[in-house]
Amino acid sequence: MLDMNFIRENPDKVRWMLEARGMEVDLEGLLEWDRKFREATTEVNELRHRRNVLAETIPRAEDPQEKRKLIEESREVNRRIKELEGVRREALRKREEIRLLLPNMPRPGVPVGEDESDNKVIRSWGERPTFSFPVRSHQEIGEELDIIDFIRGSRMSGTGFYVLKGDGARLERALINFMLDLHKQQGYAEIFPPILVRPEAMVGTGQLPKFQEDMYWCERDDLYLIPTAEVPVTNLHMNEILSAEDLPLYYTAYTPCFRREAGRHLYEKGVIRVHQFNKVELVKFTLPEDSDEELEKLTADAEEVLKRLELHFRTVQLCTGDLGFSSANTYDLEVWMPSFETYVEVSSCSTFTDFQARRAKIRFKRKAHLESEFVHTLNGSGVAVGRTMAAILENYQLEDGRVEIPKVLRPYMKGQEVIERPERRLTLFKAVSYTHLTLPTN
Repeated sequence: MLDMNFIRENPDKVRWMLEARGMEVDLEGLLEWDRKFREATTEVNELRHRRNVLAETIPRAEDPQEKRKLIEESREVNRRIKELEGVRREALRKREEIRLLLPNMPRPGVPVGEDESDNKVIRSWGERPTFSFPVRSHQEIGEELDIIDFIRGSRMSGTGFYVLKGDGARLERALINFMLDLHKQQGYAEIFPPILVRPEAMVGTGQLPKFQEDMYWCERDDLYLIPTAEVPVTNLHMNEILSAEDLPLYYTAYTPCFRREAGRHLYEKGVIRVHQFNKVELVKFTLPEDSDEELEKLTADAEEVLKRLELHFRTVQLCTGDLGFSSANTYDLEVWMPSFETYVEVSSCSTFTDFQARRAKIRFKRKAHLESEFVHTLNGSGVAVGRTMAAILENYQLEDGRVEIPKVLRPYMKGQEVIERPERRLTLFKAVSYTHLTLPTN
């Protein structure tokens, strides 16, 4: 959430930001409701002062007629105060409704552009793999090795869901444990948070109200399934005042994540864009003056995952038109996918400045006697597990159909070096033939 004083004093900068992001928000309406709120507040304060004066004057009035006039004035003052309080509440409600829809201000140096075509490649690591045989997609590989089951996932839960089996499930688990262990070495404290949160938590990180239609909502309990661990981990300190001595705070968390991704999975086969997926997240709370430097460190920590997996990737700075709603600056890590012949994002590392902290009321004090300030929050995927597994399947595929396991993951898989199709299927799946299964029509 943007500081109201900043909006009021810099409307032209806010207008530029909205234009640069390609967004439309009723800024003029916000400023008008703010004007009404402040005018009503000023009048209420003046009337309250007058009421206090009357409360002292009336008992001392000796003239009965003058006393009646003062009493009548006091009643009128109370009536007007009550009326203006209603005006203030309505104006504040309307102002805050619009204010919650305003995105964050981009940091200096963020490229100005309309969409992802204007993003800036900062650096790349590794070389694209070359193959002497036709490249298969991770979807084909997963089905041929019997480690990913899209048909049964769809049968149970609908399109956009899948089942991991055997070495597919083990590879996913290995990736999660590897990432958590690495991030612990990098100084992050591990958290295992709830995956259902109250609406206030979703407002705090900026998912609500802007992206309500993309969330899974449990109506009976008014709880939301998290779209990323960023939500519960950032809100770990909601409504708190931290000490400057405790900053920075580093957290990492593995969680399943849930997004409706309405219609998008229809255009991307496999596990790239689905409704349920696993992610390891990195979250930081920092002093305002340190957040830019901490973003560079956070991005390097996420990059280290891909380096150790020996996957070719590039780091891209997002332009204003592609920047996330809450973000002030974002670096995307994009891994090379041979079957797509393009890069796929597996991590977004962002600084949100005080945007989320202001919404979630996360403050700190430099000294006990000083006023509190808002912390700066940062987060990044460390990294998206499903997409990274898909990248491993494609980049490590062998001509004979097997997939080599990255060396760094082998200790997590009891020394196993390759994934190959088992001679016979697991008992759970043995009795059912794929030919008897069809995708649901809904």
